[in-house]
Amino acid sequence: MVRERPIVLTPEGRAALEQELEQLRQVKLPLLLERLHQLSTEGDISDNSEYEDAKEELFLTEARIREIEHILRRAQTVTYTGPGDEVRLGSRVTVVDDEGVTETWIIVSPEEANAAQGRISIESPVGAALLGRRAGTTVTVRAPGGEMRLTIQRIE
Repeated sequence: MVRERPIVLTPEGRAALEQELEQLRQVKLPLLLERLHQLSTEGDISDNSEYEDAKEELFLTEARIREIEHILRRAQTVTYTGPGDEVRLGSRVTVVDDEGVTETWIIVSPEEANAAQGRISIESPVGAALLGRRAGTTVTVRAPGGEMRLTIQRIE
């Protein structure tokens, strides 16, 4: 039997997944089913690319619903209280690189990660390098694009 790794979510991450699941179930899925029904009544569907595209989108939507349900069933929600003097899951970390560029990230589980929203995984090179460190610490991150040095300015 393959042992699955535990899934740990921040309260915000759990809420976002629950909201996405609700949106998929209550809005997107019914719209797709209605669209497929509409297209199937318009005539020959054997060579209808719009119908095939809608079927594919339905398949992907149902797969995402199953994935979110699986994550939520297995997830543990963590809430930290007390001073945040160390980078941990859910921390908002402000760092500056060697070139003086300042960035702020929230450290999250892989299931919550979204770089465009500034949410990086504890399993990413940057997230892993920051985890457990304190403000003022400089870390070297070994990433596919090369090494970079980051100094932690603030942890919230």
